[in-house]
Amino acid sequence: MYYLIELLASFFAVAIVLTLHEFSHAFVAYKCGDYTPKMYKRLTLNPLAHFDILGLMLFAFAGFGWAKPVPINPLNFKHYKRGLAFTAVAGVVMNYLTAFLFFPLYLIVVLFVNVPILPLQLFLEYFTLCLFMYSVSFCVFNLIPLPPLDGWRVVQAVNRRRGRVYRFLERYGGIILIVLIGIHFLADFLSGYEMFRLAGRIFSYVDILGYIMTYVVGAFSWPITTLWGLVF
Repeated sequence: MYYLIELLASFFAVAIVLTLHEFSHAFVAYKCGDYTPKMYKRLTLNPLAHFDILGLMLFAFAGFGWAKPVPINPLNFKHYKRGLAFTAVAGVVMNYLTAFLFFPLYLIVVLFVNVPILPLQLFLEYFTLCLFMYSVSFCVFNLIPLPPLDGWRVVQAVNRRRGRVYRFLERYGGIILIVLIGIHFLADFLSGYEMFRLAGRIFSYVDILGYIMTYVVGAFSWPITTLWGLVF
Protein backbone atom coordinates (compact mmCIF):
# COMPACT_ATOMS: atom_id res chain seq x y z
CA MET A 1 0.00 0.00 0.00
CA TYR A 2 2.75 2.41 0.94
CA TYR A 3 4.55 1.66 -2.30
CA LEU A 4 1.40 2.50 -4.27
CA ILE A 5 1.02 5.79 -2.40
CA GLU A 6 4.64 6.72 -3.13
CA LEU A 7 4.24 5.73 -6.78
CA LEU A 8 1.13 7.88 -7.25
CA ALA A 9 2.68 10.83 -5.43
CA SER A 10 5.81 10.49 -7.54
CA PHE A 11 3.82 10.35 -10.78
CA PHE A 12 1.78 13.48 -10.02
CA ALA A 13 4.89 15.35 -8.91
CA VAL A 14 6.69 14.38 -12.12
CA ALA A 15 3.73 15.57 -14.19
CA ILE A 16 3.82 19.00 -12.55
CA VAL A 17 7.62 19.42 -12.69
CA LEU A 18 7.91 18.35 -16.33
CA THR A 19 4.97 20.50 -17.41
CA LEU A 20 6.35 23.64 -15.78
CA HIS A 21 9.76 22.98 -17.30
CA GLU A 22 8.52 22.54 -20.88
CA PHE A 23 5.95 25.32 -20.64
CA SER A 24 8.67 27.75 -19.60
CA HIS A 25 10.66 26.84 -22.74
CA ALA A 26 7.61 27.40 -24.92
CA PHE A 27 6.62 30.65 -23.19
CA VAL A 28 10.09 32.24 -23.38
CA ALA A 29 10.52 31.19 -27.02
CA TYR A 30 7.12 32.72 -27.81
CA LYS A 31 8.02 35.96 -26.04
CA CYS A 32 11.32 36.09 -27.95
CA GLY A 33 9.41 36.08 -31.24
CA ASP A 34 9.05 32.40 -32.16
CA TYR A 35 5.46 31.23 -32.69
CA THR A 36 6.49 27.60 -33.31
CA PRO A 37 5.61 26.33 -29.79
CA LYS A 38 2.13 27.81 -30.12
CA MET A 39 1.68 26.25 -33.57
CA TYR A 40 2.55 22.84 -32.14
CA LYS A 41 0.22 23.41 -29.15
CA ARG A 42 3.05 23.35 -26.61
CA LEU A 43 2.24 26.75 -25.13
CA THR A 44 0.04 25.06 -22.55
CA LEU A 45 0.01 23.79 -18.98
CA ASN A 46 -1.70 20.58 -20.08
CA PRO A 47 0.71 17.79 -19.01
CA LEU A 48 -0.43 15.48 -21.82
CA ALA A 49 1.04 17.87 -24.39
CA HIS A 50 4.53 17.48 -22.90
CA PHE A 51 4.77 13.82 -21.86
CA ASP A 52 7.37 11.44 -23.23
CA ILE A 53 6.42 8.01 -21.91
CA LEU A 54 9.96 6.66 -21.48
CA GLY A 55 11.25 9.86 -19.90
CA LEU A 56 8.23 10.02 -17.60
CA MET A 57 8.67 6.44 -16.39
CA LEU A 58 12.39 6.96 -15.84
CA PHE A 59 11.69 10.14 -13.88
CA ALA A 60 9.10 8.41 -11.69
CA PHE A 61 11.39 5.47 -10.85
CA ALA A 62 14.90 6.97 -11.03
CA GLY A 63 14.34 10.62 -10.11
CA PHE A 64 15.41 12.10 -13.43
CA GLY A 65 14.22 11.88 -17.00
CA TRP A 66 12.90 14.04 -19.80
CA ALA A 67 9.81 15.31 -21.61
CA LYS A 68 9.14 15.91 -25.29
CA PRO A 69 11.43 18.76 -26.42
CA VAL A 70 9.58 21.94 -27.31
CA PRO A 71 9.98 22.62 -31.06
CA ILE A 72 11.47 26.02 -31.77
CA ASN A 73 12.81 27.87 -34.80
CA PRO A 74 15.67 30.14 -33.68
CA LEU A 75 15.47 32.04 -36.98
CA ASN A 76 12.23 33.58 -35.71
CA PHE A 77 13.87 35.10 -32.64
CA LYS A 78 14.09 38.89 -32.58
CA HIS A 79 17.67 38.50 -31.30
CA TYR A 80 19.06 35.12 -32.36
CA LYS A 81 21.68 34.36 -29.68
CA ARG A 82 19.78 36.06 -26.87
CA GLY A 83 16.57 34.24 -27.73
CA LEU A 84 18.37 30.90 -28.01
CA ALA A 85 20.12 31.38 -24.66
CA PHE A 86 17.00 32.59 -22.81
CA THR A 87 14.93 29.73 -24.19
CA ALA A 88 17.62 27.20 -23.27
CA VAL A 89 17.88 28.26 -19.61
CA ALA A 90 14.15 28.91 -19.11
CA GLY A 91 13.41 25.34 -18.02
CA VAL A 92 16.16 24.99 -15.43
CA VAL A 93 15.46 28.46 -14.04
CA MET A 94 11.78 27.56 -13.69
CA ASN A 95 12.66 24.31 -11.92
CA TYR A 96 14.95 26.03 -9.44
CA LEU A 97 12.45 28.79 -8.69
CA THR A 98 9.66 26.29 -8.13
CA ALA A 99 11.94 24.19 -5.93
CA PHE A 100 12.36 27.30 -3.79
CA LEU A 101 8.55 27.45 -3.44
CA PHE A 102 7.90 23.72 -3.09
CA PHE A 103 10.22 23.18 -0.12
CA PRO A 104 8.28 25.44 2.29
CA LEU A 105 5.10 23.75 1.06
CA TYR A 106 6.62 20.43 2.13
CA LEU A 107 7.56 21.87 5.54
CA ILE A 108 4.04 23.23 6.03
CA VAL A 109 2.53 19.82 5.28
CA VAL A 110 4.93 18.01 7.62
CA LEU A 111 4.73 20.50 10.48
CA PHE A 112 1.20 21.85 10.39
CA VAL A 113 -1.05 19.53 8.37
CA ASN A 114 -2.55 16.62 10.25
CA VAL A 115 -4.96 14.62 8.12
CA PRO A 116 -6.78 11.91 10.12
CA ILE A 117 -6.59 9.56 7.13
CA LEU A 118 -3.03 8.19 7.31
CA PRO A 119 -2.66 7.23 3.61
CA LEU A 120 -3.70 10.74 2.56
CA GLN A 121 -1.25 12.29 5.03
CA LEU A 122 1.55 10.11 3.68
CA PHE A 123 0.57 11.01 0.12
CA LEU A 124 0.71 14.75 0.83
CA GLU A 125 4.08 14.51 2.56
CA TYR A 126 5.69 12.41 -0.16
CA PHE A 127 4.05 14.41 -2.95
CA THR A 128 5.36 17.76 -1.71
CA LEU A 129 8.80 16.26 -1.03
CA CYS A 130 8.91 14.87 -4.59
CA LEU A 131 7.89 18.25 -5.99
CA PHE A 132 10.96 19.76 -4.35
CA MET A 133 13.44 16.97 -5.03
CA TYR A 134 12.36 16.40 -8.63
CA SER A 135 12.53 20.12 -9.37
CA VAL A 136 16.14 20.29 -8.19
CA SER A 137 17.18 17.01 -9.82
CA PHE A 138 15.56 17.93 -13.15
CA CYS A 139 17.31 21.31 -13.01
CA VAL A 140 20.71 19.69 -12.44
CA PHE A 141 20.17 16.86 -14.93
CA ASN A 142 19.25 19.31 -17.69
CA LEU A 143 22.35 21.41 -17.07
CA ILE A 144 24.56 18.54 -18.28
CA PRO A 145 26.08 19.79 -21.58
CA LEU A 146 25.03 16.83 -23.72
CA PRO A 147 22.36 16.76 -26.42
CA PRO A 148 19.40 16.82 -26.20
CA LEU A 149 19.53 18.43 -22.74
CA ASP A 150 19.22 22.15 -22.03
CA GLY A 151 22.90 22.39 -21.12
CA TRP A 152 23.76 21.57 -24.71
CA ARG A 153 21.43 24.30 -25.96
CA VAL A 154 23.29 26.77 -23.77
CA VAL A 155 26.58 25.57 -25.30
CA GLN A 156 25.10 26.11 -28.77
CA ALA A 157 23.96 29.60 -27.83
CA VAL A 158 27.23 30.87 -26.37
CA ASN A 159 29.81 28.88 -28.31
CA ARG A 160 31.00 30.54 -31.51
CA ARG A 161 33.56 27.91 -32.41
CA ARG A 162 32.67 24.50 -33.75
CA GLY A 163 35.83 22.52 -32.98
CA ARG A 164 36.40 18.80 -32.80
CA VAL A 165 35.08 18.44 -29.26
CA TYR A 166 31.89 20.27 -30.18
CA ARG A 167 31.31 18.17 -33.29
CA PHE A 168 32.06 14.97 -31.38
CA LEU A 169 29.54 15.80 -28.65
CA GLU A 170 26.98 16.95 -31.20
CA ARG A 171 27.23 13.60 -32.95
CA TYR A 172 27.69 11.21 -30.04
CA GLY A 173 26.42 13.18 -27.03
CA GLY A 174 23.04 11.44 -27.04
CA ILE A 175 24.71 8.03 -27.01
CA ILE A 176 27.03 9.11 -24.19
CA LEU A 177 24.01 10.26 -22.18
CA ILE A 178 22.23 6.92 -22.65
CA VAL A 179 25.39 5.06 -21.56
CA LEU A 180 25.67 7.25 -18.44
CA ILE A 181 22.01 6.58 -17.59
CA GLY A 182 22.51 2.85 -18.18
CA ILE A 183 25.53 2.67 -15.88
CA HIS A 184 23.67 4.59 -13.18
CA PHE A 185 20.67 2.27 -13.47
CA LEU A 186 22.85 -0.86 -13.26
CA ALA A 187 24.75 0.49 -10.27
CA ASP A 188 21.49 1.11 -8.39
CA PHE A 189 19.72 -2.04 -9.52
CA LEU A 190 22.55 -4.51 -8.91
CA SER A 191 23.40 -3.01 -5.53
CA GLY A 192 19.91 -3.93 -4.33
CA TYR A 193 20.61 -7.68 -4.58
CA GLU A 194 23.10 -9.49 -2.39
CA MET A 195 24.30 -11.83 -5.15
CA PHE A 196 25.00 -8.88 -7.49
CA ARG A 197 26.34 -6.47 -4.89
CA LEU A 198 29.95 -6.81 -6.07
CA ALA A 199 28.94 -6.03 -9.66
CA GLY A 200 26.89 -3.09 -8.42
CA ARG A 201 29.89 -1.77 -6.52
CA ILE A 202 32.04 -2.01 -9.65
CA PHE A 203 29.49 -0.05 -11.68
CA SER A 204 29.20 2.51 -8.88
CA TYR A 205 32.89 3.38 -9.30
CA VAL A 206 32.22 4.58 -12.86
CA ASP A 207 28.75 5.98 -12.18
CA ILE A 208 29.53 9.54 -13.27
CA LEU A 209 25.88 10.48 -13.49
CA GLY A 210 25.35 9.21 -9.97
CA TYR A 211 28.13 11.44 -8.65
CA ILE A 212 26.68 14.44 -10.47
CA MET A 213 23.14 13.84 -9.27
CA THR A 214 24.23 13.21 -5.68
CA TYR A 215 26.70 16.01 -5.06
CA VAL A 216 25.42 18.72 -7.40
CA VAL A 217 21.79 18.20 -6.36
CA GLY A 218 22.95 18.44 -2.76
CA ALA A 219 24.82 21.67 -3.50
CA PHE A 220 21.80 23.16 -5.31
CA SER A 221 19.42 22.09 -2.52
CA TRP A 222 21.52 23.48 0.32
CA PRO A 223 20.73 27.21 -0.14
CA ILE A 224 16.99 26.46 -0.34
CA THR A 225 16.81 24.16 2.66
CA THR A 226 19.11 26.41 4.72
CA LEU A 227 17.15 29.58 4.02
CA TRP A 228 13.73 28.06 4.69
CA GLY A 229 15.17 26.26 7.70
CA LEU A 230 15.76 29.68 9.26
CA VAL A 231 12.10 30.55 8.72
CA PHE A 232 10.62 27.32 10.03
